[in-house]
This record gives sequence, structure tokens and C-alpha cells, in this order.
Amino acid sequence: MEGRGSQPYFDPDYDSLVERINPCVCIDNETCEDCTLVKVDSANRHGILLEMVQLLTDLDLVISKSYISSDGGWLMDVFHVADQLGNKLTDPTLLRYIQQSLVSGWKGTRSTGEVRTCLGKLLGAEQLASEYPAIEITATDRPGLLSEIAAVLAELHCHVACAHAWTHNSRAAVILYVTDEPSRTPIADADRLAHIEQQVDSVVEAHHGPGERRRVKVSGPTPGRVHTERRLHQLMYEDGDYEAGPPPPPVNGDHFANANLEARRGNILFLSSPSSSSSSSASSAVIKTRASIDSWKKRGYSVVNIQSRDRPKLLFDTVCTLTDMQYVVFHAAVGSHGPLAVQEYYIRHMDGCTLDSERDRQKVSRCLVAAVERRVSHGLRLDVSARDRRGLLSDVTRVLRENSLSLTRAECATRGERAVGTFYVTDASGGGDVDPTRVNAVRQEMGESVTVEVSNDATREWISAKCSNNGSSSRLTSSPPGGSRSRSMTSLGSSIGSLLWSHIERLSSNFGSIRS
Repeated sequence: MEGRGSQPYFDPDYDSLVERINPCVCIDNETCEDCTLVKVDSANRHGILLEMVQLLTDLDLVISKSYISSDGGWLMDVFHVADQLGNKLTDPTLLRYIQQSLVSGWKGTRSTGEVRTCLGKLLGAEQLASEYPAIEITATDRPGLLSEIAAVLAELHCHVACAHAWTHNSRAAVILYVTDEPSRTPIADADRLAHIEQQVDSVVEAHHGPGERRRVKVSGPTPGRVHTERRLHQLMYEDGDYEAGPPPPPVNGDHFANANLEARRGNILFLSSPSSSSSSSASSAVIKTRASIDSWKKRGYSVVNIQSRDRPKLLFDTVCTLTDMQYVVFHAAVGSHGPLAVQEYYIRHMDGCTLDSERDRQKVSRCLVAAVERRVSHGLRLDVSARDRRGLLSDVTRVLRENSLSLTRAECATRGERAVGTFYVTDASGGGDVDPTRVNAVRQEMGESVTVEVSNDATREWISAKCSNNGSSSRLTSSPPGGSRSRSMTSLGSSIGSLLWSHIERLSSNFGSIRS
């Protein structure tokens, strides 16, 4: 039985039986022409949905549509996926890795294999091991901050093996994984780690005035460390980046119908001038991130609706935030239409309660909008590649700073003897578009040994590829016949609810055994 305001109750013997049943994972390349279906049927536990979505996004796959149902201790999830080039999944090694990882993840273990993604990233057990010290930083966003942090790490003979930096609402979160230079071995000495933390904190402090909040923490190698991008969300949430600005605009009326209309408008703006930055800005203005939360009292759910511009890793960002805020997703429907994505979640808190107060609803809405916006690509994208060497990150970020370019997001890693990085940059003076002469100056100063490629908007290119490969790219399921959908609880239950139940019921009969 389920009680609103209390934890669901199940018979212990039933729970024990469920835990012994292996999950069923089916990968279907026959049903849809433009995507692969990944179907999972298994016992449910808190966090398993995030683990599945995390696996698919780590493999550089795009989830274009998903149906999720996990009531009563059991889950049936269906993900429509393709790679970021718009192709179905056909590589037997990749399919086997997905199946093995989903099964082993459910058992609390890890797949021992490795696989290369469509973007060339090698993913395997060694990449998942938490063998490096981590430096975590939250601070006020200031031009040149990452550059000065990288410089002091180079002076401390630390090699940056991997770095991630996000900015949102004038706040910044950075995670760097470091090793000893030149041995490239993990740093385990507690005194040295404490000294690194002290020096980095001094750099961050210099960028802050009295009373401005900041945080620097260095931790040694830690088994089972939280996924890096999930940890970035946690850091920014703990830092309160979601609190700034006005409340997010609501999703009005029949959000599926409105989504299709808004997507068509967005497509007109988006396709009118692909090379124009003003077109991109206009499209972004049309497709605002919106969030609404209603109550479906009859079934004891809070119903979360989100509209935003579509992009890779969108589902991961929202599911990650709901999970870390201790909300359980019982049912969900996610879809996209051209550049626009629509997500609907039926949730309760882990204590069984729903979101009944306006204060709680506003907080969750703000947090979900922040989760979507943190990874939105602002500025010019620079893809940098070079032979790995000491102080490379320091040199690259210094050149960007000296050419009056400010970082809005960055991701860097080493791949064998090469180092690769993606940097999103804007004019440090806030003047708008980046002057092409500055990009040429960056190339010249970095030299021929460093490759710098420019992309105006990677998300836009991805959406264009998606539309080209899939025709109209219409992936939103319309509300069932019977009129427009109002915000009343009756129509909440009769529209997407009935759509979700019927779809899950139909899919449940199609689950088969694991196929190679």
C-alpha cells in the first residue's frame, strides 16, 4: 500500500524476492527508423533512474524521448537514443557495454569492459576509478579566475589531468583532478594536499571582497567518488546559484500543444540564418526555460512540467537535481520537437510527501531551471588540442585572459599523450560577440603546436543535424483527443497521465530477454 505523507510499504518477503530478480535489458533497433530503443525492466531503488541516464549520457548518447514508470517497487523505462551525430546504435561492443553496465549497475558493481564513444572518448573501468585528488571550488565568477588557479597549480608541480568549470548567475564551480608532476602519480601526502588547498584558496580569496562567499576543498583519492558533473550540480546548489533573479516563467495551459507551436516558431528563427549570431539570440529568446509544479491529489503526486531548449545531457541534469533534492520520480514522459524539449515528472519526496506549499514549489522550480541553464552554451566555443605537457592549462587560459576573453564553461581532459579541451568564451568587457581578431591572436600566441577550432554554437549544430537526420524531428506526443489541457487537476490526470499509463502498458508486453 501507499500512503501520502508516509513511506510506501511492501511485504518484506516480496521485497526480498524482487531484489533477487535480475533486470531485463532489451536493445531494439527495429521499432524506430531514427533511433535505438533501450528498454529496462527491473526492481526499483532510489537513484537507479539517474544511474541509467548517467550511463547513456557518459557514452555521448542523446535521449530524444523517454517513458518512465516505477510505481510499486518495479520500474519499466524506455529510452529513445541516438549518438550525437544522429545515428542509431549499431556497434556490437557499444550495445554489449550498455547491457552489461545496466545489469552490473543494478547489482552495485561496475562493468569491466571499455568502449569508445562517437566523439572519440574512451569510457571504461579505469576512467571511473576515483584515483586522483580532487580540488573543488565555488566562488564569484571573475575573469581570469581559472587561469590564476591553473598557474598556481603549475608552480606547485601539479598536473591537471581533468578539469570542469561551470558558471551561472555570477557564480562559478570548478572541479580539477590533479597528479604529481612529473611522475603523473596520485598525490596521497596529506601535508602536500593541505598546502595545495591553502595556496589555491589564497588565489580565490584575492578575487573576492569582504563577505563574498567562496569555498575551496582538496580531497585525496576517494573510492566511489560522486560523478563529476553530478558533483558540479551539487556544488552550485549548495552555493545557492538558483536563488538569484526572478521566479521562472510558468508552463501555461496545454504545454504539449504550446511546445509544438513554440518549437515551430523557434525553428523559423533558428533556420532563417544559421550563420547569424542574432538569429541564435532570437531563437534562444523564443525558447525560454519554463517550469511549473501542480498537485494531482487523486494519486498523490506533484506534477513537474519543464520546457527548455533541447540539448545533449538535458535529461541527466533534471533527473540529477530531483534525485539530489531527495525526490522520487514515479512516472515521467520526455520528448523533443526540433530545438525544444518538454519534460513531465510525477514525483514525491522520499518521505512520501508532495509539494503542497508555494515556497517549496518555487524552490524546486528555481532549482530545476538552474540545472537546465548551467550547461547552456554561452559564447564562442573553442576546441583546443595539443600534446600534453606541464602547465598547458595555465598557458591556454592565460592567453585567453590576455586577449580579454572570459570563460563561461570549460571541460579539459588528457587522452593518452594528448590534451583536449572545450572552452566557451565571451568578451570580458561584456560587449557581446567575440571579435574574430582576438581569436586569430589566440591562435598565433598558442603557436602551431596547439590546434584551435571555432564553433559558434555546438548545440545549434547538434539540433540542425538532428532535424536533418530525422525530418521534422517531431518527437513530442500530443495530448489525447478531447480538447485543450487546462491547469486543473482533472485534466492533469486525463491528459499526460492517461497517455503515460497506456504507453507503459503497451510497452510492458514488448520487453524481452537480453539480446546481444
